[in-house]
Amino acid sequence: MDLSRRAFVKSSAVAAAMMAAGGSLAAMAGCSNGGSTDAGGDSAATGNIEVKSAVCRYCGCGCGVLVSVADGKVIQVAGDPDCQSNLGLNCIKGYYLGSLLYGENRLTKPMIRDDAGTKGTGEGLREAEWDEVLDLVASKLKETWKNDKSRLAFWGSGQQPITEGYLQSKFWKAGLLSNNIDPNARMCMASAVVGFMNVFGTDEPAGCYSDIDNADVFITWGANMAEAHPMLFSRVSARKLADENVKHIDITTLKTRTSTDAEHVLLFRPGTDLAITNCIMNYLIKNDTYDKQFVADHLQFKMGTENIGYPYEDGYDKSDIGSKVDETTPCTFEEFAARLEDYTLEYTSNLSGVSQEDLQMLIDVFSDPELRVMSLWTMGVNQHHRGTWMNHNLHNLHLISGKYGKPGCTAFSLTGQPSACGTAREVGTFCHRLPADLVVKNPVHRRYTEAVWDLPEGYLDAIETPGFHTIKMFREMSKGNIDFLWSAHNNWAQSLPNLTRFLGMDGEHEGIFDTFIVVNEVYPTITCDYADVVLPAALWVEREGQFGNAERRTSVFQKCVEPMGEAKWDVWIMMQIAQRVLEGEKIGDADAFDHLFGFIWDKEAGDFIGDDRETNRAIWEEYRIFSNPEMKDTVAAINTENNMHMEAKQLAPYDEYIEQHGLTWPVREVDGKWLPTKWRFTYGDQAEGYDQIGIEMYGQQGLANDMSFYKTPDQKPSVVFRPYEPPAEEPDADFPFWFCTGRLLEHWHTGSMTRNVAELDRALPEALLNMNPADMEKLGLKDRDRVRVTSRHGSFEITVSNAGRTEPPEGLVFAPFFARETLINLAVHDYYCPLSKETDYKKTCVQIEKA
Repeated sequence: MDLSRRAFVKSSAVAAAMMAAGGSLAAMAGCSNGGSTDAGGDSAATGNIEVKSAVCRYCGCGCGVLVSVADGKVIQVAGDPDCQSNLGLNCIKGYYLGSLLYGENRLTKPMIRDDAGTKGTGEGLREAEWDEVLDLVASKLKETWKNDKSRLAFWGSGQQPITEGYLQSKFWKAGLLSNNIDPNARMCMASAVVGFMNVFGTDEPAGCYSDIDNADVFITWGANMAEAHPMLFSRVSARKLADENVKHIDITTLKTRTSTDAEHVLLFRPGTDLAITNCIMNYLIKNDTYDKQFVADHLQFKMGTENIGYPYEDGYDKSDIGSKVDETTPCTFEEFAARLEDYTLEYTSNLSGVSQEDLQMLIDVFSDPELRVMSLWTMGVNQHHRGTWMNHNLHNLHLISGKYGKPGCTAFSLTGQPSACGTAREVGTFCHRLPADLVVKNPVHRRYTEAVWDLPEGYLDAIETPGFHTIKMFREMSKGNIDFLWSAHNNWAQSLPNLTRFLGMDGEHEGIFDTFIVVNEVYPTITCDYADVVLPAALWVEREGQFGNAERRTSVFQKCVEPMGEAKWDVWIMMQIAQRVLEGEKIGDADAFDHLFGFIWDKEAGDFIGDDRETNRAIWEEYRIFSNPEMKDTVAAINTENNMHMEAKQLAPYDEYIEQHGLTWPVREVDGKWLPTKWRFTYGDQAEGYDQIGIEMYGQQGLANDMSFYKTPDQKPSVVFRPYEPPAEEPDADFPFWFCTGRLLEHWHTGSMTRNVAELDRALPEALLNMNPADMEKLGLKDRDRVRVTSRHGSFEITVSNAGRTEPPEGLVFAPFFARETLINLAVHDYYCPLSKETDYKKTCVQIEKA
């Protein structure tokens, strides 16, 4: 029998679903909501099982899954072999994905808090009917909007699907004319965003996951891929197994599960990765082993603002230095090279703790023109006091060495959340952005957005100034300057840094008790404890939606089951509230709500015009106009007039994403078939995944070495000199340890979902403080002792261990942030990268004592 691997995986998934429906795995569907342990048994007997395609709800890998449904319940989830992101594989969280819907603590009824004095107590919320809740939220929002719209805010999520983020951005920016909207992706991907935009003029990586299958050397920079991106790490391992010459270098501040796979583990002093990258570039140039042709053909060089300080208190962004952090000035290649000369092997080794031999090994890797090198990074680079600079330096290193634009050669930023790219970045939910990489401060971008949304010219000039970024938003709330906050699918009361400031635990910042807080959620969280209204939201495949993952792949997850209890689709909630808030408002002579949302919503019926599929398709097709080929003449005129290239994501019709199990943009129609782009800026056959936009814009004469960086002036990315500058705080006699936070395999972010999956919670039931045995001995601590960790900002208690999942060097400790009973972010500082406004969760200085 000739059975392909894909057919085998699919047949196995169906067989497993049949077995589950028969009872052996039916516990995945849960009994706490009235389900039976033999749920779907009759369906199994008759073969009445429906299998639909979806995308995993958790990390930014964007793994495709097949969801089996019987008798209205999800009974099995398996990897989708037709999804090119994961090729049919699942991690442990994906394996138990079906259980996520049926935890016993699901929020299924709207709730209202009648007494703000009960906030933070875990009590005080009562069940209510939807009409009462919607009327209350709309009245509070409209009151704030009419009185002072600078005092309202929305905090969204990279876990919201694309069309939901698009509509939320449209409601806030066109409906309410407010830019006080930002996503939690600000805290994980903003440094990568600014790095991509500054260097290439466009956001998101030029490469794709297929680069993993072609690389000769993998370098992980501050990335525990084995636990945070396990399915991608499995492809790294598969590549190494296929070719014994393939190597992995792990550059990190502490040993992790990822380190165990590496041939070389380079432990560096926190913050000195900037010096390491500069050192490599210095010797590439000094030894004449950089790619001269690539540099001559493609690159322009610049100097950036230096000594930019450390934002902590208000006023920095408008200060003299804070207002200049984005400024750059052109320089020659020789001037750029001269600035690197200080980064000698001796200086960099003494500063970083990495041996000169290991630094030389890195120099040799980037000097070898035959080696295909793939750098992968995540929060260790992004959540950094100079996160944007470090992103720049990784791009700089790959560009100068010419290791860009061919399969296996790329600098690749890994995304943390399932749709941090698609929702937070692509559709404009940041406080400074509009859809499709457009920005509010650019009048041409506002005119274009007005054309797409059919708004009067000049209408969006009311939002020409960016709103509050995340940290600014919550600092203002802590001071009582936000009257209305709506947050969706994020647990900010556990995930934000310096919670002591935000939660009022320092006795000085108690604005949280004065702010009317609305929360869309699926399980109870600490954030719900501070909410005035909790809106139960449909979870994952209880509605249809789309995620955009780290390799620019947009995928649809189909609706499989009805929402639990009275939970509702977030778009339904938004439309109900928007209809009430915008009642009586006009845009020109038209009813404001109908003008913005009438294409999907029937006001008289108070419901969608079509079903989930039809609604998503309609929203998608409007968003698609931003890159519609029919707009190319308008876009060309704007580009010519402004010496720029607006984003052309070239999105396919909605149903193509279902039929093809996801597509990576830019998507092109060739001979009637929609084809994805795998490698941007590299000219070649579209059918093989290469880009076509450059040659269409500039012709063959616009290409150099079959490449066109068409989003930048003169088609040349910017290589900006970024020096080493020390962290905002460093260990001293009072606070002698670095404290680093992060994720571990079994739990997703704050654990609000995964800890409601019994198998995952049993596998990792407790957050531990991992500490070096020598440090524990100095402090007289034993494994499993309780300790108090204190910083300049706050403190928390936790159990210490010298046998945890990470192995910190002396002077550094690590703890994950999934456990609400161990609220580690009470102590983590909220200094942020001055360019991206993303905070540094990795380098808080602490003292540790036995509790």
